[in-house]
Amino acid sequence: MKINILSFCTLFLALISCDSLDLNPLSQGSSETWNSNAEEIEMSLNGIYKDAFWMTDDDAWTDDRNQRDALTDITNATLTGQSGFIRTWWLNTYKAISRVNLVINSLDRASGTLTVQQKDRYLAEARYLRACQYSRLLSHFGNVVYTDEPLDIEQALALKQSDPQLVLQKIYEDFDFAAAHLATSFSNSQVKRATAGAALAMKARIALHSGDWATASRAAKACMDLGTYRLHSDFGDLFLTKTKNSNETIVSLPRSIALNVTLGGRQDYVPRLAGGWGAIYPSWELFCAFLCTDGLPIDESSLFNPREPFKNRDPRCTATIVEFNTPHLGFIYQPHPDSLRVLNLNTNALVLNNDTRTNAQFASFNGLLWKKGVADDWRQNNWQIEQEKIIIRYADVLLMYAEAKIELNEIDQSVLDAINAVRARAYKVNPSSTADYPAVTSQSQSELRRIVRVERRMEFALEGIRYMDIIRWGLADKVLNLPVYGMLDPNDLRQKVVRPGLWFFPQVPEIDEDGVADFEPMYQAGLIKQVAIRKFDATRQYLWPIPTPEVLTSGLVQNPNY
Repeated sequence: MKINILSFCTLFLALISCDSLDLNPLSQGSSETWNSNAEEIEMSLNGIYKDAFWMTDDDAWTDDRNQRDALTDITNATLTGQSGFIRTWWLNTYKAISRVNLVINSLDRASGTLTVQQKDRYLAEARYLRACQYSRLLSHFGNVVYTDEPLDIEQALALKQSDPQLVLQKIYEDFDFAAAHLATSFSNSQVKRATAGAALAMKARIALHSGDWATASRAAKACMDLGTYRLHSDFGDLFLTKTKNSNETIVSLPRSIALNVTLGGRQDYVPRLAGGWGAIYPSWELFCAFLCTDGLPIDESSLFNPREPFKNRDPRCTATIVEFNTPHLGFIYQPHPDSLRVLNLNTNALVLNNDTRTNAQFASFNGLLWKKGVADDWRQNNWQIEQEKIIIRYADVLLMYAEAKIELNEIDQSVLDAINAVRARAYKVNPSSTADYPAVTSQSQSELRRIVRVERRMEFALEGIRYMDIIRWGLADKVLNLPVYGMLDPNDLRQKVVRPGLWFFPQVPEIDEDGVADFEPMYQAGLIKQVAIRKFDATRQYLWPIPTPEVLTSGLVQNPNY
């Protein structure tokens, strides 16, 4: 079914700092005798599903998410080997790899207490976990150290970086072994663990990031052919806290208030009236990327009205972004500068509208707020949130399959079916009901390439997917060298936009062949303002730097231009 550890292990080995690569197993006096039976091995494997070992890309590194005028090391081109998250990703990933290698190395010692089936399953799961960890290293850092043995510090210091293609082949071998030896699903009475489908889906992802279209298409198709997964019936419902163990979710990590494993820092996503800060919000670039219901971009569709920009849009638009003048978390959301009071739906009384910048200067700088996954239960339990952390889901497998086949120019009905399955779900219709949604029919490689890229952006907003998409497509230097735009300050907004009848968008931005909106004419006309200036250095940032301490102490070669 999926990776979803429903019972957390009681043995969580503490994360500690070690020298250099930290490949040595974490201070264990009993490391030579631990993992000697099934219970200990399962506890060790469960520990690899710890959230700290499953880092995901931040949408703040992309053109999909804004946080007032804040930038990151990636969007400000200040990324170095000393950036905090660089060191954390590197160390935590190698800590996980070290633990997995220790489990694999100890399986022979435990053979006397294990059945053949148990040993094969533990080995397959361990190799799956190792492949996932190396996949993240390879896709982000490129030139990494590979080892499949537990090492002491001296041995670790002697290691050099491996050929990326060799690392990729090792990853494939681990995923293939896992797919061949893991179950396709587990009954509801069992703890849900790594499956064959998880191995195939994650293999497809790293193959796609590596430009290995043939391997990506085969792995994705094999996952599809398992018949284990299906798209959740309601797109918006999929991301709510109440949704657990969806058949769309292939790999996820559970969260639990009882076990103190929760999602934090979400007040920034919530409107100010509902107790949040409204500080992190969707970008205008993302908003403009959602197609109209005729399947056309907003600058080509006669259905788009910039005065009512949420109307006649792909349903994922209003499932992702809060529509103006609609209920959200107990209040009517309306950022209009003249909407000084709005309705409190709990009391049926008008209250001061702190979601307009007229009343609260730090309300959303561009008027938009996130809706995807946001629910009333976020405000309970002191903002401790139990939402599943989805690592990969079936919609991604379908679109990875389509993208790989498109890049191979092996375009057939299966490609269209994969895209249309995802798009039709958004409209809550059967893919065969082509009159009820803008079904894709084109056979053109260039057109389908554009379509699948826009489809991914609409489908995966705020899921940590966009960053590696723009890296893979070579678009990061284009989209991350554009300014961040927002609304004029309230007085200017009233005079230049509201009074002339130009609220919300003063003009319809042109959308180019890469799905990128051009707001420069609006800015030059004085109708919007620049909030921040993003920067991205294409000479180096398509790979991350090796952490500086590893270069200095281990003699690893730094990536170019860092």
